[in-house]
Amino acid sequence: MSTDFEFISYEKKDTVVHIGLNRPQSRNAMNTQMLQEFALALTSFEDDPEARCALIFAHGKAFSLGLELDDVSASMKSGKGLLPDGALDPWEAGNGASRRRTKPIVVAVHGFCFTLGIELLLACDVRLAAPATKFAQVEVQRGIMPFGGATFRFVEAAGWGNAMRYMLTGDDFGADEALRIGLIQEVVEKDKLLERAETIARKIADQAPLAVQATIASARKAQYEGIEACKSDLLPETLRLMDTEDAAEGVQSFLEKRKANYKGR
Repeated sequence: MSTDFEFISYEKKDTVVHIGLNRPQSRNAMNTQMLQEFALALTSFEDDPEARCALIFAHGKAFSLGLELDDVSASMKSGKGLLPDGALDPWEAGNGASRRRTKPIVVAVHGFCFTLGIELLLACDVRLAAPATKFAQVEVQRGIMPFGGATFRFVEAAGWGNAMRYMLTGDDFGADEALRIGLIQEVVEKDKLLERAETIARKIADQAPLAVQATIASARKAQYEGIEACKSDLLPETLRLMDTEDAAEGVQSFLEKRKANYKGR
């Protein structure tokens, strides 16, 4: 799958893939083409057997102002799908994609992170922000509702009251508040933001890939199917992992007091 895009940058650094929102002249507001390119970029990461973790960031002064509503609404009303056939839905919000992401993503935001930008943030696994970042879920101020996952992920991350406080008013809030309510995990100075995100992404990429993916899959099963369904898979999945080459390498590296060299098998 091609990684040559107009509005998305894609760079593979060993086992970590850097995916950048790259429409800075529009503060990374996402039109239909940008949405499709982003979905294709994420699918390329997912399908690359050597890629273990992605880092999502943005070029320019803002992470994203959200949707370019006039362009995207015209595409939606025309009946055209927002996602290319066979591509992942980065937001996993019921937009027609049949596949789910299995690999981990770290995301670093700065400037403005509005509407679909917040929903992208929430769809990732580890979330960092610069101190001056401004967040807002303003759909109700535009006569629509969030449709990229905020109605369930914002509530899950921040709790009902915190999520409704911002989704029902459209008020903006800062990085400290985002940290308080669980929207992000760390506030990092802007000049250190990508470095810190890269450190976390590389630390994840250094772990056993099958174990990382199984951990994500288990947690998501609890989200989508309930805790009891998750519980039923815990022992079988653990036994499966114990029988892998990576599990043997994990034990051996511990005994030999060295860094493990995981192969993903």
